[in-house]
Amino acid sequence: MPKRTIEEVELAGRRVFLRVDFNVPIGQDGEVFEDARIRGALPTLDLARRAGARVVLASHLGRPKGRPDPKYSMAPVARRLTKLLGEVVPVATDCVGEAVLAQADTLRPGGLLLLENLRFHPEEEANEPAFARALASLGDVYVNDAFAAAHRAHASIEGITRHLRPAVAGLLMKQELSVLARILDAPARPLVAILGGAKVSDKLGLVESLLGRVNRLLVGGGMAFTFLRAQGHAVGRSLLETDLIPTAAGLLETARRRRVEIGLPVDTVVAESPDAVAGQVVPTGAIPADRMGLDIGPATIAAFGAAIREGGTVVWNGPMGVFERAPFAAGTLGVARAVADGPGLSVVGGGDTVAAVQQAGVAERIGYLSTGGGAFLEHLEGRTLPGVAALDDA
Repeated sequence: MPKRTIEEVELAGRRVFLRVDFNVPIGQDGEVFEDARIRGALPTLDLARRAGARVVLASHLGRPKGRPDPKYSMAPVARRLTKLLGEVVPVATDCVGEAVLAQADTLRPGGLLLLENLRFHPEEEANEPAFARALASLGDVYVNDAFAAAHRAHASIEGITRHLRPAVAGLLMKQELSVLARILDAPARPLVAILGGAKVSDKLGLVESLLGRVNRLLVGGGMAFTFLRAQGHAVGRSLLETDLIPTAAGLLETARRRRVEIGLPVDTVVAESPDAVAGQVVPTGAIPADRMGLDIGPATIAAFGAAIREGGTVVWNGPMGVFERAPFAAGTLGVARAVADGPGLSVVGGGDTVAAVQQAGVAERIGYLSTGGGAFLEHLEGRTLPGVAALDDA
């Protein structure tokens, strides 16, 4: 672990500014309907409170565009946290200001205060120094347990550490970094990466990085069609980034030189649109001009599954198709089951991908479900995450 952690800091009687990622989905009934990120922070929260710390919790929720909006209040999060902890969790009137500081001052050892949405202030995303300093005034110790937001150089993630020390990692942050280090530094081989999702452009840096690390790269989802077109296949009306066809061809050549096996779909489920009630399986290269590929086909599911089950380490990000629609979900769910069945370490990251393993009913058999989306991808790319770099070195 390259950074200091909360376990190494004296907490008794001190006020801990605990940055968490409680950016969770809120249903139409105004209640949290998926609380994995809240549960993920509970071990750190429990440790701090048992040590006698006074805890100030801070998070963003949604995109309120830098102004207060009741739709994005932290109140539903407080209600869910109240249920999980079995005690009332108060919500501050704001996240900065004299009234909030007064509320924080009244906390007793083991006490807890949840700040209102950080993004109600545009200064949060702008990493404005005065706002970061105001946040820092609420704590004696800074703990970052928000890995999912660690790729953002925001005031509560990076700027605050210039005014508040020690600045250390929480238990969830520690766990995320430790698991990802196993993938990057010393994976059990063969190392198999599975990438899906819509666009090559979203994951270009990741593909380039993985080609220097993995033994096998399986590509599905919309991004596969740019690679297939680079091989000369017709892709009909499938999602295609024409300007990246030469780049995809170059990546395929890089993989050949490095002896990295690239797995692309050998068959595809096609339809006129994602709204179709059924799809048709066709071989890759035989997609009709008026159809689009919306999922990998059964032969691809079998081939990907065989490759996954041979992996010593398997890392997956991105669905294989439009899995939100039942006719095009089989590929993503099939890959999820194969990842769960594999004997090696399996690591799954990204909101859609985690949702897929939950939908497949295999989440409990995945080695590690990362809370990060963008942070997960950027860390795998080898990029420096501002929220990690800002913490005290071990």
